[in-house]
Amino acid sequence: MAKLSNESIIARLNSRFEGRFNPLEESYGLLTLETGKEDILDVLEFLKTNGELQFGYLTDITAVHYPHLPKEFAVVYHLHSLVNGVRIRIKVFLEGSYPAIPTATVLWNGANWMERETYDFFGIQFVGHPDLRRILNVDDMEVFPMRKEYPLEDPNRMDKKDYFFGR
Repeated sequence: MAKLSNESIIARLNSRFEGRFNPLEESYGLLTLETGKEDILDVLEFLKTNGELQFGYLTDITAVHYPHLPKEFAVVYHLHSLVNGVRIRIKVFLEGSYPAIPTATVLWNGANWMERETYDFFGIQFVGHPDLRRILNVDDMEVFPMRKEYPLEDPNRMDKKDYFFGR
């Protein structure tokens, strides 16, 4: 079977979701798409169940915090079509006040732990998740450690001042 091209994937998605997603980039051949949280489950289900595409393997779900953007959080899905030997990345940007998105556990049971990890580190709420709670950090932790909300270093540290280094 011939390998699917990014153009053919976009064409198949356009036939079903025209205007409901945007191709972002093709870094190193990896197609990256953006869609909205109201369309994400439909797009994921189409990619998974379409007889030609067959993106049946959910490789990862994670998030990225972009504090300088109006929609601060991007939930990122990595899918793999084992049959076609092609990978794809889908991003959904969310507002920072209450970042929430529907759960993908209705499509993949393995999404359960990936979503719990993403919640644990970024605070993304996966609506409809069967057991959304911390998985790696302590239960009573009140912050989400992967958010870029705090300086990386203590600004009061004396050993990091430039004048100690002749600058």
